[in-house]
Amino acid sequence: MGRIFETRKATMFARWNKMAKVFTRIAKDIAIAVKSGGPNPDTNPMLRRVIQNARAANMPMDKVDSAIKRASGQDQKAYDVVIYEGYAPHGIAILVETATDNVTRTVANIRLHFRDNSGNFGSSGSVAFMFNRMGVFRLAPEGIDQETLELDLIDFGLEEMGEGKGEKGEAQIIVRCAFNEFGKMQTALEERKLTVISAESEYIPQNITELPEDKATEVLKLVDALEQDEDVQRVFHNLG
Repeated sequence: MGRIFETRKATMFARWNKMAKVFTRIAKDIAIAVKSGGPNPDTNPMLRRVIQNARAANMPMDKVDSAIKRASGQDQKAYDVVIYEGYAPHGIAILVETATDNVTRTVANIRLHFRDNSGNFGSSGSVAFMFNRMGVFRLAPEGIDQETLELDLIDFGLEEMGEGKGEKGEAQIIVRCAFNEFGKMQTALEERKLTVISAESEYIPQNITELPEDKATEVLKLVDALEQDEDVQRVFHNLG
């Protein structure tokens, strides 16, 4: 079939692998949300957020419903959310958010990824002080007057608001609030009937480090290895 088919096939497999990883992460988020607040999204704001994120990732609703049903069962695995810290090559700070049913396995794997990719696995608190944990909401911009909305959301913990783009280049409005105001901000956005594309807690670096391309590639090699780990939910870093 030729080289073009092989290129397309590789691209398709890469996309499917990425989708599978995202769907697995969301399924764990669903399990954690259901355990925390029950299977009804009307009374569980954390689950509502995860379902929004599932839609943004184009996760089929039958998979979402199945994940909720599994999470409601007695035999569902209990996941612990654990944050690991360390340094990538060239002093780049790394935070690794995991959801695991076996902490011993997870810490061993994370330590191995750092070692095999020229990083340094750190102790708790070694780099966390370089990040601010925030609630991050991505909104569809249609019908929104940003200046009016910004003034309106200040009383609900708004810290930053600006424009951004989604993975497909679509325009978005990004709203950030302190993490302890996450629930209040979510309620405010829902009451205003704004289209929330996704809502997650993220660790935002206080300062960005710029590296030349060759050195940045070394850092991203570690990030990629971590993101491929089955227990890793998200990886945050201060690489520009």
